[in-house]
Amino acid sequence: MEIGIVGLPNVGKSAVFKAMTGMHVEVANYPFTTVKAVHGTAPVPDPRLAIIGRYIKTRKFVPATIDLVDIPAIVAGSAQGEGMGNSFLESVRQVDALAHVVRCFDDPDVSHAFDALDPVRDVQAVETELLLADLQVLEGAVDKAQRRARTGDAAAKKRVEIGAKAVAILEDERPLRAVEWSREELADLRSLGMITLRPVLYIANVSEDDLQGESAQVAALRKWVEASQGGHTRMVVICAKLEAEIAELAPAERQEMLEGLGLAEPALAVLARALYGLLGLQSFYTAGEPEIRAWTIRKGETAPEAAGTIHSDIQRGFIRSETYSVDDLVKYETEHAIRAGGKMRSEGKSYVMQDGDVCHFLFNV
Repeated sequence: MEIGIVGLPNVGKSAVFKAMTGMHVEVANYPFTTVKAVHGTAPVPDPRLAIIGRYIKTRKFVPATIDLVDIPAIVAGSAQGEGMGNSFLESVRQVDALAHVVRCFDDPDVSHAFDALDPVRDVQAVETELLLADLQVLEGAVDKAQRRARTGDAAAKKRVEIGAKAVAILEDERPLRAVEWSREELADLRSLGMITLRPVLYIANVSEDDLQGESAQVAALRKWVEASQGGHTRMVVICAKLEAEIAELAPAERQEMLEGLGLAEPALAVLARALYGLLGLQSFYTAGEPEIRAWTIRKGETAPEAAGTIHSDIQRGFIRSETYSVDDLVKYETEHAIRAGGKMRSEGKSYVMQDGDVCHFLFNV
């Protein structure tokens, strides 16, 4: 699962990337500091790992991770190749979701793509380029499908129908994610790499004196997101500059600085939780002496599908899963006591995984 970080120049994209991954990337006050996509991995903060570790001795903890891509900035005309347009389009079509960083701070020392601060106008400028990029691809695909449809090609006729519907939505200046699609329609649109079909996490990047996001700019952005984007979006508020500085500190100093600022947790935890909610993800765990590890799956996946996240052989030879919850472990303190208390469940192939399950998979290949 890859998340692409997008936005106008000088909105704090690279600072968000740095805060999440801890990677040392250049953050500067000029456009196109990022000239090519930068890939990184962020560990998902998960207090349940430590909770499991209180009761099960282990040599190491392995958190789940999120793959991130810092994508070159989008400017007016990106869809036609302006700025880093070609690089932006190539990168953004390969990710599963977008983290759209929107500038909600005013700083005379940091140049702006426009003359004045206006988060709604800024986010609409980026949305316009994404809409135009999708429209270009769709128009070409529909034209090609129309020629094939004249020969009686049923698949081509269906693409013409789906494409025409999608073109009308884009020409109405709405993203494809704002509309409900059938499974067949989604498969066809995804095969074309539609950018505006992807879910979006909007990140309001605020100043150090507005850490709670109480400014009029944040309020305006939140209202726009809620009114225009359908159910496939989320919005969070962070100060990327501050969070990038916190990410460079040692763990003890990091916690001390957070407490001093009145923050309960770093932005990484806030962003990870929002992305999990946006993408319909949840965690399950495997626990033993070698390691306690968190695994990420989609909500609704079955036990064999979860087992396949670990290794395809485990899914192929799945017999059953011995399963309990983290809450069960806290209550009973040992797996032996969980079993004695009748809370160790034997789950078969049809079992739908629940967030916080701890599993021992039995398989035979």
